[in-house]
Amino acid sequence: MDGMAALLDGPRAREAFLLRSTLTPPWSIRIADEAPLTLCCVVSGTACVLPAEGGVRRLAAGDVALFKGPRPYTVADDPATPPQITILPGQLCQAPDGEPVPMADLGTRSWGNDPDGGTVLVTGTYQLPGETSRRLLDALPELVVLPAGEWRSPLPALLADEIVKDEPGQSAMLDRLLDLTLISVLRAWFARPDGAAPGWYAASGDPIAGPALRLIHDDVSRAWTVGLLAAEVGVSRAALARRFRDLVGEPPMTFLTNWRLTLAADLLRSPDLTLAAVARQVGYGTPFALSAAFKRVRGVSPSEYRIG
Repeated sequence: MDGMAALLDGPRAREAFLLRSTLTPPWSIRIADEAPLTLCCVVSGTACVLPAEGGVRRLAAGDVALFKGPRPYTVADDPATPPQITILPGQLCQAPDGEPVPMADLGTRSWGNDPDGGTVLVTGTYQLPGETSRRLLDALPELVVLPAGEWRSPLPALLADEIVKDEPGQSAMLDRLLDLTLISVLRAWFARPDGAAPGWYAASGDPIAGPALRLIHDDVSRAWTVGLLAAEVGVSRAALARRFRDLVGEPPMTFLTNWRLTLAADLLRSPDLTLAAVARQVGYGTPFALSAAFKRVRGVSPSEYRIG
């Protein structure tokens, strides 16, 4: 399981909030739900985004935006339109005077101020708790915008078409469509010169570092050494160590340790898993070995982390 897959592993879109919005100006929505990641596809019409750091980004039909929380932002028809509603954690809606506001129900997974509004947005909000998700989220800016001209995919249109249906298996279909759309957007973003992909992601296509990363991700519990990784890849230890450090930014064994402890941190949140079970899953022979590594790298023991 690589870092991209880990982003959606566990909760995936099963914990996402999906909504189709139809809007007619003037409209302005302040988003203060503190969600770690939100995807917004502009199906038709236009919108503008006022991110927390200031400025204005305008969106047109076909554009896709990613918002990384927890700071609030505003989506509106025009920067001058004052917020008419604030979305709080738990998808609670609040008027400017602080009074609760019921969401205008326009049908299955749909709301807005006009059922025939010219602007249609499809939004999916992920909660994504856990350390494995954070490794990828940390590489993203607070706002990612992919213009329609730079990213062509049938997925947003398909998602918009399916979101209003209420058929058997619809929830599962929407979950997977949302996941596929998010992965496609992230791939397109990281492929851009200004995408600032994390080292492990950029190295995945390298003929030396890429196979080594896949070996680690696919079998993290194996007793890997630099020599064993190099033998599996078919290069010398020196060649692997040099290439891996240059592209990933850290030695292979350091990367392996950090990835094991990242996985362990999420597994420790499960009350059904003993420390010994967690240790076995992430490649430590004994609970003591895992505890020592966890305390050395993260500054707290696994038991302290579990109850923290």
